[in-house]
Amino acid sequence: MRPDEQLLRVEVGDDLGSVSAVLLRPDGSRATVVVAHGAGAGREHPFMTGFCRALADLGVATLRFDFPYREAGRRFPDRPPAAIATWRAAAAVAAGHARDGEPVWAAGKSYGGRMASMAVAEGMPAAGLVLLGYPLHAPGKPEKPRDEHFAALGGVPMLFLQGRNDPFAIPNEQLDELVRRIGEPAVLDWIEGGNHSFEVKGARRPPAEVGAGLAPRVASFVAGATG
Repeated sequence: MRPDEQLLRVEVGDDLGSVSAVLLRPDGSRATVVVAHGAGAGREHPFMTGFCRALADLGVATLRFDFPYREAGRRFPDRPPAAIATWRAAAAVAAGHARDGEPVWAAGKSYGGRMASMAVAEGMPAAGLVLLGYPLHAPGKPEKPRDEHFAALGGVPMLFLQGRNDPFAIPNEQLDELVRRIGEPAVLDWIEGGNHSFEVKGARRPPAEVGAGLAPRVASFVAGATG
């Protein structure tokens, strides 16, 4: 951890105990982005740390956290009720550390982003959503989209950052159509050549660098949406 990162415990309740989180608040931050990891990695994965630290360098505070299954060392992700309860608890902790009036956003990589969007659809307060590699469907199964809850999100600003070669979003037109249906609050930003981890064939970079490379797009969207 960096010296400016603060380790916290997030009490989830509902027999789920508590989970670890890391708060990073730069001086004069204008927003907080709460960031959840994907199904196969935790809050300290280099992609996560690179992304959050780069956001901090751009003046955006972050809180990244583990889901209960990761905290307990289990392999399989939590079911939505447990994941959503964890999201609510983490967002509340982030809001408690934010300055008065500072917007708190929900963001996540793959599974973490999907759970964030479901939590907001169920009423969790958030100034907006950032979905990093949204798993629209299982690879090779576009006939089973995971999009039914987006109709309940209303006018929440949403940024989809997606690799063109991500098997969770092929054919690309399916995600294009979802964003069209959501309407003006949603923006889709394709990463040309990117896979589900945003790696580009023939131009491999360390995961921390890949995560950091997405931060300027996110910081710009957050600034534009919150004024």
